[in-house]
Amino acid sequence: MGAEKKWLFTLFSGAFVTFLIFLSFISGFCSSYYYALPSHKPYASTIHHGPGHPPSFAYYITGGKGDRERIFRLLLAVYHPRNRYLLHISADGGDEERVRLGASVKSVPAIRAFGNVDVIGKADPNTYMGSTHIAAILRAVAVLLKVDGSWDWFVTLSALDYPLITQDDLSHAFSSVRRDLNFIDHTSDLGWKEGQRLEPIVVDPGIYLARRTQIFHATEKRPMPDAFRVFTGSPWVILSRSFLEFCIFGWDNLPRTLLMYFNNVVLPQEVYFHSVICNTPEFKNTTVNADLRYFVWDDPPKMEPHYLNTSDYEEMINSGAAFARQFEKDSPILDLIDRKILKRGRNRATPGAWCKGRKSWLMDPCSSWGDVNVVKPGLQVNRFSETINKLLVDWNSQSNSCR
Repeated sequence: MGAEKKWLFTLFSGAFVTFLIFLSFISGFCSSYYYALPSHKPYASTIHHGPGHPPSFAYYITGGKGDRERIFRLLLAVYHPRNRYLLHISADGGDEERVRLGASVKSVPAIRAFGNVDVIGKADPNTYMGSTHIAAILRAVAVLLKVDGSWDWFVTLSALDYPLITQDDLSHAFSSVRRDLNFIDHTSDLGWKEGQRLEPIVVDPGIYLARRTQIFHATEKRPMPDAFRVFTGSPWVILSRSFLEFCIFGWDNLPRTLLMYFNNVVLPQEVYFHSVICNTPEFKNTTVNADLRYFVWDDPPKMEPHYLNTSDYEEMINSGAAFARQFEKDSPILDLIDRKILKRGRNRATPGAWCKGRKSWLMDPCSSWGDVNVVKPGLQVNRFSETINKLLVDWNSQSNSCR
């Protein structure tokens, strides 16, 4: 078998396996996760969705072995009864850690009442490189669409991330945003990525081995496609429900075609959603070119940004971003954000207009609640709203969309 035939076989056999896995995620995920909370929701106020009501968000929060406490802290920092949350400790973590995370989740009175947090029981491999990463994200979207189809935007976070605004701030600012818009940093200027990340052929053993090993690199490269245009950008996204329904239930075959093609690239999460949305006439004009994150990168950038510390605090909060990355576990800068921005106590949810309990060091103000359909913006909302308004001006000019 010639070299060209060998890499073509690798490409299409690996893509076919991933495609089958993807289909199994959609059709059979119910046996692969467990509810962290019962479906019965006592003492919860009525949640209203749709026009005239604040938007809601579906959060997919991921981590690896040893990240239980970080995931729980991040959950509390971004918690709001109107949102939906799916937590995932990847396959390198044990079942005991997932069970303990579920127990921590159940300990929060509001979460018990609203039943809007789930923990994946049968975990996926979730490393940064390889096609298993994008497969896990697509599975998470399918789960969130199944358990609650009323959210407006899907947000990806990891245990290394943290919010820079409250959920009331986020909902208030997004109330002025069309709910079909997608916040995704993207470009068709591939630069060095074309030769180093797109043309090389890789196979992710996580799609067929129970114990994941390093990805395999083929000796040959493949030419760039001419049936569609490749876009790349940040892997951290805020995507609309309408676009993700297209990706999961797609009435067009493009999402599956691109899924099979990007199965064999190093970092599909940096190209998959970007290329699907920019090659689809129905959605290509819904892209706001930003990920709403704050990073500090090397020049040229490495695989991950710098860890942030207290010296980065002022520049970070003045950035107008919604989230920042990356943070050390229990870093003092996280305590600073909790105290000055989120106003949350240890092991307590970020207070919002929905919290009606008395504020004291003995009592969690979010242990009782009123109307969860009301939001009250806080300290950071002006900066963040300025960011959103500027991005919407750029989007209206169509100067920064899928180019």
